[in-house]
Amino acid sequence: MKKANRLSLRIPEPKARPGDLLDFGDLKLAEPGVTPRPPVDSDPRDMRDLAYGLIRVLNAEGQAVGPWAPTLSPDQLRQGLRAMMLTRAFDRRMYQAQRQGKTSFYMKCLGEEAVAVAQALALDKQDMCFPTYRQQGLFIARGCPLVDMMNQIYSNEKDALKGRQLPVLYSSREHGLFTISGNLGTQFSQAVGWAMASAYKGDDKIAAAWIGDGSTAEGDFHHALTFAAVYRAPAVLNVVNNQWAISSFHGIAGDEVAPFASRGIGYGLPALRVDGNDFLAVYAASAWAIERARSNLGATLIEHFTYRAEGHSTSDDPSRYRPAEEAARWPLGDPVKRLKDHLIVIEEWSEDQHTALETELTETVRAASKEAESHGTLAGGSRPPIGTMFEDVFKEMPWHIREQRKQMGV
Repeated sequence: MKKANRLSLRIPEPKARPGDLLDFGDLKLAEPGVTPRPPVDSDPRDMRDLAYGLIRVLNAEGQAVGPWAPTLSPDQLRQGLRAMMLTRAFDRRMYQAQRQGKTSFYMKCLGEEAVAVAQALALDKQDMCFPTYRQQGLFIARGCPLVDMMNQIYSNEKDALKGRQLPVLYSSREHGLFTISGNLGTQFSQAVGWAMASAYKGDDKIAAAWIGDGSTAEGDFHHALTFAAVYRAPAVLNVVNNQWAISSFHGIAGDEVAPFASRGIGYGLPALRVDGNDFLAVYAASAWAIERARSNLGATLIEHFTYRAEGHSTSDDPSRYRPAEEAARWPLGDPVKRLKDHLIVIEEWSEDQHTALETELTETVRAASKEAESHGTLAGGSRPPIGTMFEDVFKEMPWHIREQRKQMGV
């Protein structure tokens, strides 16, 4: 008998490790303005190429070009810039607070601000959002008070979640922001279910959800896409491909084989791949998907191609698994700088205005932090009353819990 070939297992590896040089020269990026924009009611089978391309609007000169360029007023652009800058200032302050021992944990979203902020401005306030822990900008753009977010991070006496959630797992029902889950992937299924219920009731609200590139390997991702496709759930389903799932690069989740956006094709869903560091591109793709959902045409899968500039969390050291200069070499740049440059090009902003706004927002965050810290931090101060541990779990408290509460004298 003919001897069989020896089998080998393919194990994806990142192109560079600490100490290596990386220039991202192998990335195939579509030029700004060249990607076609199909009508909102197009058949998903006629737009398959959008899952493999890249929707880009801002060019190197800061100009908005091509069919995806949205019609936004200068005030709307400044609103987006302000929300991204406030998110960045909030990140810096909370990172410092963690390093000072005021909280146990924090996760920054540096470089990913446009993914959350641009879509937040495209959605209606009544729409329900199902974020992950790296969409601080979504809360901030929707007007969630900074002090409330900080109270949750500090788990102090004013924490609306009463110290029951890991820091950065925010929740704000009044702002249409579903409680963040530490079990990654669950929010996709929850968002589709919420959207199905909205459609079943004949409501006019849609849902939006965010998931990381690593979490696309979870079953919840595929469950959500199945139900979204079958029932035409009015939802916008976002995959934030920031290149790293903790220390595992995106190829481990299958991105080397095909873009994450292309997974929508097999489910019959329209799939868009967008420059996640381009505020205008994210807004335009989001608005397209939102209009489609409101028109009873179902869900859209959007892959936001971006980069996690910082570590996964304050517990992570990215220098152990990727080149130190990788973030600086990311070819799609900084979303804040790109929108700032665009506003300057259209003569609706200046470097002096930008510097003044940075100073103003830094002070805003400092004042909010001072107020939140007055209610307690991990390092000291008041905590939620111990009796609250018995609340908000059961609609009707069972007898043994009542007995335990009685024994504690609360």
